[in-house]
Amino acid sequence: MNIFELSFLSGVLTATAPVLLAALGGLICQVAGVFNIALEGQLLWGAFTAVVVSDVTGSAWTGVAGAIAATVLFSGMLSAASVGLRADPIVVAVGLNLLALGLTGFLMRRIFGSGGTYSSPELAGLPTLAELGLDVPVLGPQSPLVPLALALVVAAAWWLGRTRSGLRVRAVGQHREAAEAAGLRVGAYRHGVVLVAGALCGLAGAQLALGNVTLFSEGMSAGRGWIAVVAVMLSGVLPYRLLLACLLFGFAEAVGFRLQGARLPQQAADAAPYVITLFALVLAAVAARRRPKEAS
Repeated sequence: MNIFELSFLSGVLTATAPVLLAALGGLICQVAGVFNIALEGQLLWGAFTAVVVSDVTGSAWTGVAGAIAATVLFSGMLSAASVGLRADPIVVAVGLNLLALGLTGFLMRRIFGSGGTYSSPELAGLPTLAELGLDVPVLGPQSPLVPLALALVVAAAWWLGRTRSGLRVRAVGQHREAAEAAGLRVGAYRHGVVLVAGALCGLAGAQLALGNVTLFSEGMSAGRGWIAVVAVMLSGVLPYRLLLACLLFGFAEAVGFRLQGARLPQQAADAAPYVITLFALVLAAVAARRRPKEAS
């Protein structure tokens, strides 16, 4: 296995993109003081609605737009409950994750007539960059959402660090009382970032279902939303660190995919990305505990 092959690097980016898009939503929420662990459910809901809309309309881009709109509406429940009603965000998010899992399975049977996996020759997938005349050899045969995800990291870093609205979002998360005293509408900013996270998870789901593959299967998010939450925790709410954390997962998933061809149990190959991510989280936690001791 040569990790410097373009095909391997392309696989890393393909695996990274959905997690990165969802994690960006989680990071923006975290900056504003909202701990969003509903990324798993939002990503799954985005993937499902992308496939349904694409299948009905015959257009992958309409599927992407439908996924964004549907996931923003879905995230509105988190916003209304945790920000508006001040319910426990952890409890609300867990409920939404379970709702997405159950609802997508139920609707899949109602719409497509069967559970498990849905794929059809008529289902339109996202075009590659080469098909759009924008071939970038180092990226490989990626959908346009992959470079968009990378560009959004730069945009998020600039927005949070250089713009008035981004600095206000930081103020809302770091010093709520001071922000309120300065006349900032804390609730409005927090509602806004949760909805933005929903839009990003919609993009993540569309990339997963129409870019990485062209199908929907029950539970196809497969823990990627939780990996996105871990990436946010590893990032220290810094977009470039978030990118590195997501690339680590993408690298691990690409390695796991290559290991499927080796003489290893399928379960070991499937578990590799999550084991590596867990190991990284443990190392980050140990490093975080050592910093205060070194400072003292």
